[in-house]
Amino acid sequence: MTERRYRRIQEVLARRQPDLTILAEDVYKPHNLSAMLRTADAVGIGTIHAVRPTGGVPTFNATSGSAEKWVDLRVHEDLDAALATLRGARMQVLAAHFSAEARRYDAVDYTRPTCIVFGNEKSGVTAACAEKVDGHVLIPMLGMVSSLNVSVAAAVILFEAQRQRRHAGFYDVPRLTPAERNARALRWLHPHEARAFDALGLPLPQLEPDGSLPAAALALLTAGHTGPPPGDA
Repeated sequence: MTERRYRRIQEVLARRQPDLTILAEDVYKPHNLSAMLRTADAVGIGTIHAVRPTGGVPTFNATSGSAEKWVDLRVHEDLDAALATLRGARMQVLAAHFSAEARRYDAVDYTRPTCIVFGNEKSGVTAACAEKVDGHVLIPMLGMVSSLNVSVAAAVILFEAQRQRRHAGFYDVPRLTPAERNARALRWLHPHEARAFDALGLPLPQLEPDGSLPAAALALLTAGHTGPPPGDA
């Protein structure tokens, strides 16, 4: 780990958008989910959500460009559980879905806390999802085909959200707290040690200015100490 890499991580975390996310409803092709993760990272999303009624989620592949290392994927037991989590975060939940009530994707205010739901590759969002969300958005199609690939649709909509948020200054000021940025940086830079802190029930320590772990915290891990390390985040 170099100081330059730590600075880069700090810059990325300073632009994360905790109130913008997507929900993949039964997206079952690995390359599509991987591409959605990659786009999420590119627009500053740190966590995305998924529901897979048939069980499990597809494995990652090279399409993600290692984005799975930087974007958390939270898998929910069912659609209702996912919607409850998102609404608990006071997000408007919109589905990419063609209907009589659907609005153009670029006529939506994405500066509001927002989650966009994308359905699977064959049939889109389920009828239950379309009924339970707050609204529908669509991407106008001018050719013979009626829809885009799900990962491409996610990119189109998310980059519109990024455009609006950049214009509103959302990327100019960190939106994660210092403690949240420190914790995420530690988990990215020192995953083994982070798991050890978790296993011992220890709070994560504050990283040194160069991104290294403080010596006192490392000593606690070595000794298997159960008390809080000095300078915890």
